[in-house]
Amino acid sequence: MTDKEHFKLAAIQAAPVMFDRDASTEKACRLIREAGAMGATVAGFGEAWLGGYPFFAFAEMRPLTWQAMAEYLANAVEIPSPTTNQLCEAARLAGIDVVIGVVERDAVTAGTVYCTLLFIGREGRILGRHRKIKPTFHERSVWGEGDAVGLRTFHRPYGRISGLNCWEHNTMLPGYVLAAQGTQIHVAAWPGREPAIAPASPTPLWPRQLLLSRAFASQAACYVIAVGGVRLHSDTPDRYRELSTFEHTGDSTIIDPRGEIIAGPAQGETILIAEGSSQAVLAAKAVSDIGGHYSRPDLLRLIVDRSPQTRMAERGIAPNSDMQTA
Repeated sequence: MTDKEHFKLAAIQAAPVMFDRDASTEKACRLIREAGAMGATVAGFGEAWLGGYPFFAFAEMRPLTWQAMAEYLANAVEIPSPTTNQLCEAARLAGIDVVIGVVERDAVTAGTVYCTLLFIGREGRILGRHRKIKPTFHERSVWGEGDAVGLRTFHRPYGRISGLNCWEHNTMLPGYVLAAQGTQIHVAAWPGREPAIAPASPTPLWPRQLLLSRAFASQAACYVIAVGGVRLHSDTPDRYRELSTFEHTGDSTIIDPRGEIIAGPAQGETILIAEGSSQAVLAAKAVSDIGGHYSRPDLLRLIVDRSPQTRMAERGIAPNSDMQTA
């Protein structure tokens, strides 16, 4: 369901097929069709959904870890590719916009992967991509650092959409870039590891997924689809199960522009749905537009460098050229 005033938000919470790009793509396309049949306007998947979260990086390093890393790289997604073509076609047939986390392989070196959010329009085309700027902790041994090329909002008929991965919401500045561009519907993609309620232990895992998502909704005055991933030990291939030291339980929520939860937290594989309205967004921004009237650009400004990360520059005659020098 979509018009200029109302829309439906969907959080697709499901487990990918680890180390199997084709099977995961087929599952993603099926879930996109299901979300479309439920009337969704825009649907979000969790962080690094297609390719999966690199759980093996948190285990003790051993030969099996290197095997997992090689297989992980081999199953990564290039943009564009037949994989992204399938996702685009699924979005077109379902008539919805899709924001999906993918493990993106560098098409130049084929040796680096990024934690990327891929934005796909209902027209069946890629709107853009955003690579996670700074992987967190053990993630740095697997994912490369991203850039600000895709750190932007995308205009859709019902509003402006955006997205960030996990602790990019903790970094603060990437979120401000999107708020300053007037984001109205934001996908906060999480691995789904952090619980909705902190466990009773001397060192509790505080629910940053929920807290930071709610904070972003309130600060940016936008809806947030806070979608977490699912990966249980039983979802992990037998050959790598000894590397699985924790599980991802989802805990997805949908949050309104005041920071209030309107759907979830969800458990298990499901598609969480909530209705949104442009009126609610405008009402919240009228009170606090941190990229507009609630800012002080005379005192504080943010500079964004959108230059692609270029590691090699070529000059002169191209290799293998038939041209002769004078």
